[in-house]
Amino acid sequence: MTEVLLAIALFFIPAQAKESPVVHHAQGTFTVDVKPLTPAPAEGLARFSINKQIHGDLEATTQGEMLTGGDPKQGMAGYVAIEQVTGTLAGRQGSFALQHMATMDANGPQMTVIVVPGSGTDELKGIAGKFLIKIENGKHLYELDYTLPE
Repeated sequence: MTEVLLAIALFFIPAQAKESPVVHHAQGTFTVDVKPLTPAPAEGLARFSINKQIHGDLEATTQGEMLTGGDPKQGMAGYVAIEQVTGTLAGRQGSFALQHMATMDANGPQMTVIVVPGSGTDELKGIAGKFLIKIENGKHLYELDYTLPE
């Protein structure tokens, strides 16, 4: 009977809420070098290398590859990309991967760039987040909202 009462009591004790991880914010600028890669995988598709120099709260270089399709001259296209980011973020050194997915059509552009789960290394192990890219007056800007284990 004691076990039953204990089980019932445990059922009604409120569970400890997990604390939400602290979301950090980094921002800055970057330059990008995009070069065509051959051969293209199929008609209407193109491959590119993408390499960035990132400055600001994240000081890093990237190496990656992009696959595009559609007709950008007509304003309808899309791309996917993945790139490895290596550098220092808020004093922590390491690397992580970014995954891109973007489209443009009559409704305008849409882009999502996320930190690939499980890709963090060294002091950036466990990183998660979203990377926002903006272009203002011809200048590439980024904002990175991320969490890291403490």
